[in-house]
Amino acid sequence: MDTLYEIMEKLLPFSWVEYNFMKNALIAIVIITPLFGILGTMIINNRMAFFSDSLGHSALTGIAVGSILGISDTNISMVLYAIVFALLLNYIKRRKTLSTDTVISVFSSFSMAIGLVILSRGGNFSRYSSLLVGDILSITVGEIGLLSIIFVITLTYWFLCFNRLNSVGINISLARSKNIASSLMEDSFSALIAIIVMLSIKWIGILIINALLILPAAASRNIATNMREYHLFSIMIAIFSGVNGLILSYYMGTATGPTVVIIAAVIFFITLFISPTRNR
Repeated sequence: MDTLYEIMEKLLPFSWVEYNFMKNALIAIVIITPLFGILGTMIINNRMAFFSDSLGHSALTGIAVGSILGISDTNISMVLYAIVFALLLNYIKRRKTLSTDTVISVFSSFSMAIGLVILSRGGNFSRYSSLLVGDILSITVGEIGLLSIIFVITLTYWFLCFNRLNSVGINISLARSKNIASSLMEDSFSALIAIIVMLSIKWIGILIINALLILPAAASRNIATNMREYHLFSIMIAIFSGVNGLILSYYMGTATGPTVVIIAAVIFFITLFISPTRNR
């Protein structure tokens, strides 16, 4: 029976498919990008772009906290810290003492500064510089399995909670009048974003992960005429950008993450130009 790699070689008769690290990267891209496409639509609807960006920057602090507590697995420390970070942000935001953007900016700046101070002690920050742009080509089969589990969890959450989460994003007062637990919806979605962002940082990169979350959904919003198209186009744009960015980066010898972002950005500007609302 043919293995997955052998099937890929038959379906994709290109030179880059000869390498296992490229096959692993392709599988990972096909798993990660639909997740980003799905989540990005709700991040934009709920006006959480700045929030997801701050989560990415908090990854360094998660690693720093983990090193202090003796947690050897950086994924665990990053995820735990990001969840606490996200829930704390939501709590303070709901108190209405300051604008949301101000709260997020303060927390993000303070958190990242702490992480940089701790990790740069003794001039050791170079060990973590690869996290800034990521390296999808280093992903392993075991990590792909982990991404697959997250993919299933995300889809399950989406099917179970989408309507309630969408109601909260449209009008939180109306959602509460329908007995929707708005705080629970916000916290659960924030925790889900935190988990996916932290587990993807290693391969996507701190500096650009938010762009991959936002650009496909933003491009889709330019051309979609209903909610179904909005999600479908976002997923299609995310996958197209991811796969072609991976292939293009292989032939150009560039970093995969930034190359994917450039393609997604070009698509965004194209959809912005042809947007139906722009032509009215």
